[in-house]
Amino acid sequence: MSVLTEPLDPRLNAYRPDLADLALKGQVTAARFVPAEAFQVSAPQAPLRRQSSERAPLETEALFGEAVSVFDRTDGWAWVQLKDDGYVGWMPLAALEKPHSEPTHRVAALRTLVFSEPDIKSPLIAGLPLGARVTVVGEASDRNARYALTAPRGAVVVQHLAPLGAVESDWAEVAERFLGVPYLWGGKTSLGIDCSGLVQVACRACGIAAPRDTDMQEASLGRALPLDGGMPPLERGDFLFWRGHVGIMRDAATLIHANVYHMAVRVEPLEAAVARIARGISSVRRIG
Repeated sequence: MSVLTEPLDPRLNAYRPDLADLALKGQVTAARFVPAEAFQVSAPQAPLRRQSSERAPLETEALFGEAVSVFDRTDGWAWVQLKDDGYVGWMPLAALEKPHSEPTHRVAALRTLVFSEPDIKSPLIAGLPLGARVTVVGEASDRNARYALTAPRGAVVVQHLAPLGAVESDWAEVAERFLGVPYLWGGKTSLGIDCSGLVQVACRACGIAAPRDTDMQEASLGRALPLDGGMPPLERGDFLFWRGHVGIMRDAATLIHANVYHMAVRVEPLEAAVARIARGISSVRRIG
């Protein structure tokens, strides 16, 4: 069997010494190769962890309706790969279900509520984060609101949804919606989010397939601006990278980012962030 000289990134390729994705046969060494099983996320947000334990670090989160490939199951956990960004890890089996319908819409509000009936007084089923996907099968209304009826059940106010193919144009504005949200390593929702999660969620709302981690984002988002002559003139939406950190320029002088110093998503003068973060800016990247 031929094996690559440089190993595939295990964050983005499902392989272990004992088991691997059948699609990687001939590229990696493993005792057994298995085909992917199609599932989708049934929890509002599902944790993806390094090991099959609630005590393991959170790597990232998958959102309701997201497609997932399952390769292994053990003790209530599934070893999976996310279809969106390719991330690999362990997820609770209880957060997954077999696909029952193709999503038609995404949640465009920071968070929306799924009511059991098209009535704001009916019991709640769940709260879904920005970027979650739902299948709309009909509409209903009462004197309070107009609702999208979702499969397999539930109703969401229509103003909180957008067609799956509809995209926004200002990722800095999407990021601004998260102002004040607590910092959470691996988080991707209004309950908690980290720096690269904020960039990924904001970009995806604008139809940009951003990877999950800062090193991947720094290597692939837009184009690098030259730094050899000092800091270039900055624009809204530019991405600034430090080693292990990223932020989005809100304008030419202020940065929005999820950061540990504030333990929240904040806007601050770029000058203050540069002075506080000892490691220097490694790159500036621009889309467009």
